[in-house]
Amino acid sequence: MRIAADRDRCEGHGLCADVAPEVYELDDDAIVVLLHETVPPELERKAEGGARVCPVAALRVEG
Repeated sequence: MRIAADRDRCEGHGLCADVAPEVYELDDDAIVVLLHETVPPELERKAEGGARVCPVAALRVEG
């Protein structure tokens, strides 16, 4: 599974990082940073959950 972030769309709500801190974090400007481009199998559910809660749909999970 791969994840992609549209950093231009991200508004820094931080919900993704709250749900899945093993996958997402925020930089100093409160914009999402991906900790993995390819998500390990044990973190796939977390990655999907973090993407689902993004209020501006800045995260995309593929595969």
